[in-house]
Amino acid sequence: MSIPFIDLKAQRRRLGKRIDEAILRVVDHGAYIMGPEVKELEAKLAQFCGARHCVSCANGTDALGLVLMAWGIRPGDAVYVPAFTFVSTAEVVAWMGATPVFVDVLEGTFNMDPESLQAAIDATPGLGFTPRVVIPVDLFGQPADYRKILPIAEQHGLRVLADAAQSFGATLDGQRTGTFGDATATSFFPAKPLGCYGDGGAVFTDDDELAEKLKSLRVHGQGNNKYDNVRIGMNGRLDTIQAAVLIEKLAIFPDEIEARNCAATRYGELLRDSVRVPALIDGGTSVWAQYTVKVDDRDKVQERIKAQGVPTAVYYPIPLSRQTGYQHFSNAPSGVPVSESLSKRVLSLPMHPYLDIDQQSKIAVAVKKMLPTASLS
Repeated sequence: MSIPFIDLKAQRRRLGKRIDEAILRVVDHGAYIMGPEVKELEAKLAQFCGARHCVSCANGTDALGLVLMAWGIRPGDAVYVPAFTFVSTAEVVAWMGATPVFVDVLEGTFNMDPESLQAAIDATPGLGFTPRVVIPVDLFGQPADYRKILPIAEQHGLRVLADAAQSFGATLDGQRTGTFGDATATSFFPAKPLGCYGDGGAVFTDDDELAEKLKSLRVHGQGNNKYDNVRIGMNGRLDTIQAAVLIEKLAIFPDEIEARNCAATRYGELLRDSVRVPALIDGGTSVWAQYTVKVDDRDKVQERIKAQGVPTAVYYPIPLSRQTGYQHFSNAPSGVPVSESLSKRVLSLPMHPYLDIDQQSKIAVAVKKMLPTASLS
């Protein structure tokens, strides 16, 4: 029998009637949009990560876009994003008519390279753009290096929007994601560490004014009167049923984070002599949205592992800077060579809180068979 890449059914079995009853409560009270569970979820999420405000929304992409809308990002503005990530991070910049500037990432953690960021900011005025925002991405579950990124942004008067779509629940120096920078966006897509049964997202911030703008923008720019729209907004609300599901999942989330870390530790013990395993930033923890190793001759390795019943995935096979819709945008002065190299070598293995020792042993055997120790040279 094949091993599931992400086993959402195991989580479903664990939660059982709790999910059924939560959904049924929404069906019974009938407040399907912006019902009481939405406000309850926002309060619990904010308390969980330590942010003053949580504003939920329809998905993680909208979470990013809402913040840029609230900040008035517009044509002529430069927004710095890593080249090695999912397209949403750059997509929302283009929505605003602004220019994404692609920054390279670090080989070990896959996250934004502060030196590449600094070089990109220094070069931007010569390109005719105004530096405005940095969007670090906490790729695969661990925080970016905010110790270095935040001072660079402050030096240049830039806002920081942390993209924690994959890292909600992780920490850096004991501080949870959701509290770094001026605002944080996250996603509750079903495959995320904390996922709902559809699309969902949220923004976290300590900025009272920003939180109020976000609440307006997610409902068409609504003012005090729902038919007096005081700004241009979007239809970006979180469905009540998704909020109800997330409330139940949040209750077991700390336990699932611990289980993910146990699985990651086992992977390291089983595989470190055969592949290049992921590195954690000093003082950081991960929620292991993905467990991503680096291999050579990836296509052949992936095909042979699949034949043994072990699924894998590639996040991401093409850097944003080379994708058809984005290759005309600017890169950091030295380009993004690490991002380009990683896109050819990364391979993600099954990862979820219910991955057991027998499954991981089978995965490790399959990987080792394809990758002898010599592949590390």
